[in-house]
Amino acid sequence: MEKSISKKAYAKVNLSLDIVGRREDGYHLVRMVMQSLGIADDLVFERLDTPKIEVLLNGNVGDGSEMNSEATSGDKNLGRVPLDEDNLIYKVARLMLEQHVWKRQPDAGVRITLTKNIPIAAGMAGGSSDAAATFRGMNELFELGLLDQDLMEMGVALGADIPYCIMGGTALSEGIGEELTRLPDLPDCYFLVAKPPISVSTGEAYGGYDRLISELEEMEEGSARRKVKSPDVDGQVDAIYSGNLQGVADRFLNVLEYVTAENHPEIKELERIILEGGAINSMMSGSGPTVFGIYDSLEAAEASYRKIVDEKKANQVFITKAV
Repeated sequence: MEKSISKKAYAKVNLSLDIVGRREDGYHLVRMVMQSLGIADDLVFERLDTPKIEVLLNGNVGDGSEMNSEATSGDKNLGRVPLDEDNLIYKVARLMLEQHVWKRQPDAGVRITLTKNIPIAAGMAGGSSDAAATFRGMNELFELGLLDQDLMEMGVALGADIPYCIMGGTALSEGIGEELTRLPDLPDCYFLVAKPPISVSTGEAYGGYDRLISELEEMEEGSARRKVKSPDVDGQVDAIYSGNLQGVADRFLNVLEYVTAENHPEIKELERIILEGGAINSMMSGSGPTVFGIYDSLEAAEASYRKIVDEKKANQVFITKAV
């Protein structure tokens, strides 16, 4: 049994995001297409001979130096990475130890060292991706032999994005995010990703959307969701199956952008720069505030990158590809 292993936790963006309802327990029902990117946190797992969990933060936050020559700018994340019981890494490690490790190895423990590169509170599932990598890392480190499906079933209790982050790639996500359908890889393209110097919580974005729907319902009779334009998720899925990158990009739409962009004009400004720089299309990811553009030309992506950095429109900027 190895004493130490390493895992990467990949960021995600939403190629579309629709809210189709809400469960009685408060969870929102969604339909969205997810894509993992080559921006990644690094996690190192070390076995300990005492039954404890240590989570450490190491390296330069936002450094990006391990991203295989991918361009990145900015060396500071906004927000705080908790390293105690509130951290998803810690919660996953404890769950795996309690349910699977300590029954056979009661004296086992783990030290997990995190190097943070994914922007924090950015709509890129950084915390969920770290949790997914921890499920995989603990499974491998302690040779538990659990299948990805086993890990995904445990993960959804801790976070709706965790099952997708375990699967990765291109996927249709439904339910609260746990109903996943793997899709073909996107055609070859480049992503420019830019996070402005603001942070948005997931709860803030979804709560704002709920208030928007309520206000529309008060103004007019009928379903307010019919008045908020929804993405053509089915059409986007069809475009992915047919390898039509233009068709995928034409169907970019994120209903949470109605809320987050209204409160943060930096989002639309970044989209304008990205589109004027030659992107096929641009959109906010998840609950925001990260904005991304998709390009079929590396040169165009690099030109947009330089403009955003030169004009200081974002404090973290990356050029990357789908993984």
